[in-house]
Amino acid sequence: MAYLLALDQGTTSSRAIVFDEGGAIIAMAQQEFPQSYPQAGWVEHDPEAIWQSQLDTARQALSKAGISGRDIAAMGITNQRETTLVWERDTGKPIHPAIVWQDRRTAARCEGMKVAGLEPLFRERTGLLLDPYFSGTKLAWILDAVPGARERAQRGELAFGTVDTWLIWRLTGGRVHATDVSNASRTLMYNIREHRWDDALLAHLNVPQAVLPQVLPSATDFGEALPEWLCAPVRIGGVAGDQQAALFGQGCTAPGMVKNTYGTGCFMLMHTGETPTPSRNGLLTTAAAQTDARPQFAIEGSVFVGGAVVQWLRDGLGIIRSATEVEALARSVADADGVCFVPAFTGLGSPYWDPLARGSLFGLTRGSTRAHIARAALDSIAFQSAELLAAMEADAGLKIDAMRVDGGACANDLLMQIQADLLGVPVLRPRITESTALGAARLAARFVGINAAHGSSTGEIERAFAPAISRDEAAQRMARWREAVSRSRAWASAE
Repeated sequence: MAYLLALDQGTTSSRAIVFDEGGAIIAMAQQEFPQSYPQAGWVEHDPEAIWQSQLDTARQALSKAGISGRDIAAMGITNQRETTLVWERDTGKPIHPAIVWQDRRTAARCEGMKVAGLEPLFRERTGLLLDPYFSGTKLAWILDAVPGARERAQRGELAFGTVDTWLIWRLTGGRVHATDVSNASRTLMYNIREHRWDDALLAHLNVPQAVLPQVLPSATDFGEALPEWLCAPVRIGGVAGDQQAALFGQGCTAPGMVKNTYGTGCFMLMHTGETPTPSRNGLLTTAAAQTDARPQFAIEGSVFVGGAVVQWLRDGLGIIRSATEVEALARSVADADGVCFVPAFTGLGSPYWDPLARGSLFGLTRGSTRAHIARAALDSIAFQSAELLAAMEADAGLKIDAMRVDGGACANDLLMQIQADLLGVPVLRPRITESTALGAARLAARFVGINAAHGSSTGEIERAFAPAISRDEAAQRMARWREAVSRSRAWASAE
């Protein structure tokens, strides 16, 4: 039996999962790491904490499985996207904390570039909007903020990477500085039509090309992890950003197939084939996981605060002790009783792209309880995802017949039912919900020639949630939600 190891480096935790050839989970380990919020709207991670937590979980997962690196046919990596790191090539030492995808510190720079008329150029070449979400302006900020960094980058002394690149670098002992097309397509610097780093975009961002990694397909040779890490050398054969990995893991490899991942944020992707599909409705055009030389594309909608709203109920408000309590609390009331929660803690993503929106609670009365707030929090996740699908269907010119789901929050039956009610189509939850890690493992399997990882077990549906309300009622709920959103927008401009 050959095994596959998936490293799943997320926003709040690192995980490692051992799969067998058929895609079944053999063992898993997970470890949270600290989040840092140095200023309002800023989010940072310690790059060393990312690396150490990921290495620790890999070792723990192998130990739980009773195997070693010698038994691993290949390793796949999937990662939180857009999070930006810069380190010294000679020492591997980061020159600044990682700036997380949620971070909004470059909002003013993005707005200035829009005013200068640059957004159409970036949109045409990258498929993205000028927004602080993406890596390019984060990288430019680090090169501006750290004394001498830009000059050092121009001399080739520094390396930039998203989290996948950082892990590859550390695993290979600095021998490989690379990323895959799916992660490169999220940087504002990669031309998805010409499949290269774009000199004109780099010039507008004032980023030297010498700092950038090599871009490779998602299933290829990313080097070999040093034997000191896992007791044996292990080939890194698959890399993809978390959402593209989940799309691949769900088997959404044909045009028109859609998946939604409920993690810290919510991310919906529709596969669109070998041709990029421009969006007219606030969505993004992005590279999908690419297993060979043929390009693959998707359109994507991003919700910045999905499952993170439940973490806020726990850590910010203190109305639950653990995230698993939220479903029972929300079920204790029939509905939110008029309470509407817009969790725009770091602005709004698709389809609004409003970095100045802020979190808001509407409709509170003396009769409102923590249960109503919990119910409104679950509603907010489903409302945001429903807006994404409406925009996606408009861009693609079709109506889907079902939506596949994954991510931690999809285990919440109440949330999945609310989602199906709002969408008006079945929500399909697979038996194996670790689609992100599974996608990374399947990419690695593809590279080393293991086809059994595409077995039927990966596609089994554990439960289908059918809509249980009328389309008129769903439309009324969505209209009320949009009214709440409109009142939350541009709030930070009043500060």
